[in-house]
Amino acid sequence: MLTQDQRAAYARDGFVAGIPVFEPDHVGQIRQAIEALEKAHTHENTHDLHQYFRVNGQLVIPLLADLARTPAILDAVESILGHNLLVWSVELFIKEPGTQSVVSWHQDITYWGMGETDEELTAWVALSDVSVDAGCMRFIPGSHKGHIVDHADTFDADNLLSRGQQIADVDESKAVHGALRPGQMSFHHGRCFHASGPNMSDDRRIGLAIRYVTPEVRQAEMGRDYAMLVRGKDDQQGWINVAGPSGLFTPQDLALYEEVRAHQSTTLAAGATKNVGMYQKEA
Repeated sequence: MLTQDQRAAYARDGFVAGIPVFEPDHVGQIRQAIEALEKAHTHENTHDLHQYFRVNGQLVIPLLADLARTPAILDAVESILGHNLLVWSVELFIKEPGTQSVVSWHQDITYWGMGETDEELTAWVALSDVSVDAGCMRFIPGSHKGHIVDHADTFDADNLLSRGQQIADVDESKAVHGALRPGQMSFHHGRCFHASGPNMSDDRRIGLAIRYVTPEVRQAEMGRDYAMLVRGKDDQQGWINVAGPSGLFTPQDLALYEEVRAHQSTTLAAGATKNVGMYQKEA
């Protein structure tokens, strides 16, 4: 569970970093499993593997679903959101060494269709050394206490966000770095302004983002959305509950993946002036 100081920091700042989760040996095993997937599965069911890494991988890749169920992560999330927890999405953010890939200043829930709820958070787990040089996340403390603000679509090829969306006029002098050692994680609120820079280190920067919600959250734009119950119960019945994958890229799971992808892409693309992919291909 989080300490009282950590819970207070999250409530005050909208983020908290440096939470220990995995021992170094375990992190190494997870990374090896991810990189083995990259070698063995460049494409599945017409999609590039990074499509699954960046969008709802928990539906078709057992490793990602199992990581989202990690007891140490769930214990810490429960400290913020309570006992009843669902996973809306699991994503891998990978920046190759010496590349210019960035994530612009944004608020996560802008295009999720969930409104301005406080009943969600992202657990971001470092699976490599996520230093300042490697392009760790930066946060604007207290920005989660405001509303969702306007974002401009840039469709920048170096931006890992689906629309290259960004908030204008962020005062970067207020930004706080959230550097993480392998096996540590951070939490951030969906309205907290955050961004990350290019990876100027000599190693890959690998981060696992798990989006947790409570049963009280509603998908207002498209009706009920899909989520995986990972702790407690969903007595609200506001979500379409999914069990997680039955194996690696099974036909049934791939079919469900396409169903969820079609449902969510409509919300993601709302208001865009150009076609919006579910992710940027560049890792």
